[in-house]
Amino acid sequence: MPRILPILAATFLMTACNPAPEPSVPSSVVTADARTPAPFGSWQSPISAADLATAGVAMSDLRAHGGAVYWRESRPAERGRQVLMRWTAAGGVELLTPEGYNVRTRVHEYGGNSYLVSDRGIVFVHFADQRLYWQTFGGGDPVALTPPGYQYADAVADPAHGRMLWVREDHTEATKAENGEERNEIVALALPGETVPAESPGRVLVTGADFYACPRLSADGRRLTYLSWDHPAMPWDRTRLHEAVLDGALDGPPLESKVLVDDPRMAVLEPFYADEGTLYAIADGSGWWNLARWDGRALVTLQPIEREFGGPLWQLGGDSLVQLGDGRVLARSSLEAVDQLGLVDLATGAWTVIDLPYVSFGELQLLGPGKAVTFAQASDDSAVLIELDLASGSHRVLHQPSASELAPEWVSKPEAIRFPTAPGPDGAPREAHAWYYPPTNPGQRGPDGEKPPLIVTIHGGPTAASKGTLSLSRQYWTSRGFAVVDVNYGGSTSYGRAYRERLNGQWGVVDVDDAIAAVDFLVAEGRVDPERLAIRGGSAGGYTTLAALAFHDRFKAGANLFGVSDLVGFAATSHKFERQYDVSLVGEPDEALYRARSPIHHLEGFTEPLITLQGSEDRVVPPEQSRKIVAALDARAIPHAYIEFEGEQHGFRQAANIIRAQEAELYFYGQIFGFTPADVIEPVDIRHWPRG
Repeated sequence: MPRILPILAATFLMTACNPAPEPSVPSSVVTADARTPAPFGSWQSPISAADLATAGVAMSDLRAHGGAVYWRESRPAERGRQVLMRWTAAGGVELLTPEGYNVRTRVHEYGGNSYLVSDRGIVFVHFADQRLYWQTFGGGDPVALTPPGYQYADAVADPAHGRMLWVREDHTEATKAENGEERNEIVALALPGETVPAESPGRVLVTGADFYACPRLSADGRRLTYLSWDHPAMPWDRTRLHEAVLDGALDGPPLESKVLVDDPRMAVLEPFYADEGTLYAIADGSGWWNLARWDGRALVTLQPIEREFGGPLWQLGGDSLVQLGDGRVLARSSLEAVDQLGLVDLATGAWTVIDLPYVSFGELQLLGPGKAVTFAQASDDSAVLIELDLASGSHRVLHQPSASELAPEWVSKPEAIRFPTAPGPDGAPREAHAWYYPPTNPGQRGPDGEKPPLIVTIHGGPTAASKGTLSLSRQYWTSRGFAVVDVNYGGSTSYGRAYRERLNGQWGVVDVDDAIAAVDFLVAEGRVDPERLAIRGGSAGGYTTLAALAFHDRFKAGANLFGVSDLVGFAATSHKFERQYDVSLVGEPDEALYRARSPIHHLEGFTEPLITLQGSEDRVVPPEQSRKIVAALDARAIPHAYIEFEGEQHGFRQAANIIRAQEAELYFYGQIFGFTPADVIEPVDIRHWPRG
């Protein structure tokens, strides 16, 4: 089948208060539907679960150095290994990471930037032991640079002093005993060159705060700026902006630094020095993450605009801005989950959009004068690495690891919907947002008079957003006869700080209300079957799924992927980064409050079937969270299925597990909603089903 051309953009459905008019069709015109009727969910689809594993080849961690482009690429067929790739104009795309190595950091558990490129080679984090390794471009086995017990991320080169700076997470037993938890710091290490330095954990430059991010240097290498924050804040709630003078040494005491910005109502992101030395950052003092300049006393927004530049620091090291050397920056921004690239004049703040056929962009890097590279994705094709000509606005694709071969007639196109939801604390009306995907199959349709079943998808985070990009995992459902709605509930990003803060203290309430409001909107529109509604989500989305089933009776089935079932237990066992995230999401620790919001303690209303999928090595949401809810449902004879995948962490990266998880969920829905999938699927043991 031909590849889908990236020419489609997301279409928008008007609000319930102002619906789009129905097209006028003469009464004499009758359109016959030649498609074969078949039960929803049973349609034959060209998208297999194996295709999802192939589509799981994702790109991240983009860097440019010496005219070459570097990035990480996932390998589901190699048990989820992450490898470094390189593109050059002369040689095209090549694999750099040798067998046996996996380039991935566990700092904050969500990782991020895990390598640094120099003229002679690459320093990278090996996932198995989290040590830094040196790999020369001349070949040979990688050499360890750091001892065990430490994790590293968010690197920046300091060529003026022959070293590199990393955010380090100290996991040594002595530190945990002294500090009560892991200690995060910014450290300096010698940058390998003609010789390889002896193993060292690094000289501590900055310490004392709970978390650090974004170490960035001035062009002359004399000043360091960085971000910090402390429990219980998350980096989208509040961060501090610092500056220190560097001394260039590889040993010595921590640096003396000063706090430039410490505002409880401001989250600062991505500080950087302009070439002439002025300090800039992204800050949301205006209510939106906008570019701001440090004027010696405060961060001053260049030009307020209702768009979000940058995004929440779930992963370290992502650059959504790149300087062009002429007083402008190329920047990625987002509004209502649609990205744009544009140019920002640092003198005036003027924002000029670059017209491109994509709805989502990744990190940005300058490849050369007037040339930039980024990851991009359209609403009708898989992600690509592109080179952008900034003078003309033209672009070309450099690499596409898993090109979609789905013909256009199979693609369910996203509709951006907004709908009324539960009012705010002051009683004022509110709206929420979602992407709706109708069932789409050129050869089959549903039985006459029937509406399709609906899968409500809840993104993780919960401070994240679902975008209207092509996702084979989503098209897997729509091509089989399901409607899908991806809800960007209150708490999601790209809608401004006020929308993001709707979830503060209301996790399990606002997100669930918005999911139900999306269902009510689509049912009222006559688009979906109100008796065949499923809700699914992973991580924080798994918690919302469980809360919706425990506290409401709107859904008929649920799929919980490594979700939180017990807030009390989660607060006690979570990893450092999210150890006190519940304070902003739920409230100050209070056992009665946390029990009141925990699905595990409210099973009297939990009567609908649930499938739970979990990784055995998940440190973000430990397996015990899933095991507890499964055992509790079993004790109450509630229909349920449980699959725990050995060796998986937070999210499934191995091809065999991706396939099994997807097929198991389809089989589960078939049993609950009464259809037989066209696929040949290994049965899933659904305990207590059929009922009685």
